[in-house]
Amino acid sequence: MDQPMHYLSAIELRARLQRRELSARELMNATYDRINALNPRLNALVNLLPRDQALTLADAADAKIACGENGALLGLPMAPKDAEDAQGFPTTMGFVPFKDRIARHDGLMVARLKAAGALMIGKSNMPEFGLGSHTFNRVFGHTFNPWDVSRTPGGSSGGAAVALATGMLPIADGSDMGGSLRNPASFCNVVGLRPSIGRVPDDTQALGWFARISTKGPMGRTVADAALLLSVQTGPASGDPLSLHGPIAAYNSTLTRDLTGMRVAFSPDLGLPVDPAVRKVLAQVPQLMTSLGCHVDLAAPDLSGAMEIFNVQRAAALAVTGRVFERVLPDWRQHAKDTVIWNIEQGLALSAEAIITSEVARTRLYRRVAKFFETYDALLLPAAQVPPFDATLDWVHEIDGVPMPTYLDWMRVCCMLSVTGLPAISVPAGFTDDGLPIGVQIVGRPQGDLELLQIAHAVETATGWYRYHPPEP
Repeated sequence: MDQPMHYLSAIELRARLQRRELSARELMNATYDRINALNPRLNALVNLLPRDQALTLADAADAKIACGENGALLGLPMAPKDAEDAQGFPTTMGFVPFKDRIARHDGLMVARLKAAGALMIGKSNMPEFGLGSHTFNRVFGHTFNPWDVSRTPGGSSGGAAVALATGMLPIADGSDMGGSLRNPASFCNVVGLRPSIGRVPDDTQALGWFARISTKGPMGRTVADAALLLSVQTGPASGDPLSLHGPIAAYNSTLTRDLTGMRVAFSPDLGLPVDPAVRKVLAQVPQLMTSLGCHVDLAAPDLSGAMEIFNVQRAAALAVTGRVFERVLPDWRQHAKDTVIWNIEQGLALSAEAIITSEVARTRLYRRVAKFFETYDALLLPAAQVPPFDATLDWVHEIDGVPMPTYLDWMRVCCMLSVTGLPAISVPAGFTDDGLPIGVQIVGRPQGDLELLQIAHAVETATGWYRYHPPEP
């Protein structure tokens, strides 16, 4: 039986649009029907265009298709993360003083998406400034997990993950500093790819060279859809000194690969506390990889000091935000959540010695990890240390009886990999006994984004978990 339109892959929708078996207007109407049915309950998408304006965009896309244009995203509705500038839309970042800040120009990534034919219809919700893997803010409120609306979808790309999981959008962008593409993908049973640093250029980084741990990236219901979006996002940009050259192939035929003979490492926890429900689901991963022809070792790179590096370099990046606020918004603390204030003040208090020490330690860490990947093709581990948690909590304060002192500690399984700059992806891996999604995180070799996508595609195809969708309300 054919899938409902809202659960067709972005690649399949694009093919039907190009064959003119489906019009962009029909797709847009179906998209708004789905959004109107689900978004009031889940709060994934914000600042939406009125339907008539979205249909005008769709009609223009249909005219382009009729003239033979075939952009990679032509006719597909999208709603960029609320940290991205899209002309005419507010870029609120979930921060009350920014709620009416209208973007006058498209940011680099949105410009690339539009050039490929994507139709911008709104924004996806996120935590305040994208800080914390739990999507809520004082501008729009909480976003809820469609698998259990009492739970969080994670974050910071939480709105995007929910919109994908429920078929409100066919494809979505996000960003990731400490897990913000991987965590919500795990919590919502979708795919989130954190590319190699520089693979998706970012000309908005105040620290374009130093302390670079954040990256933009794609999300999709399938690995192939994520690869499709990456093919549009990637490519060098003059404003980003770390941007990488080289296109990424986009479609299933290029993702299909025999994994026989690959050597992969599996770590159930990186030595961190992990919820037993997550352990239970991921216990099947070694057998899965063996069945795909891989040689599997219980192993992990030496990541000692990684969290300390992450904390310093994240705080250093946030110190830039803090200095701007002190100058242009001196009462910013009255509007920001406690964790944002704490993290910015951590950055403002950093010494030069701490920053230099962290950079030296990060370089040594990278070299250790790169050496590890001379032996292994991939590392598999949890994408989150816990299942989706109660949405009323501010953050996870304890895992398996172990206290989490700060709002960052429960995300260490992602944060520690962020400082390596390596590509990492979260792929659906199964469900807890309570029916909550769990993702497996797969980390690839330095700049090995395409090989990582191929491994992830093989895992996805073998398990089939991506075919499961949240219950209808």
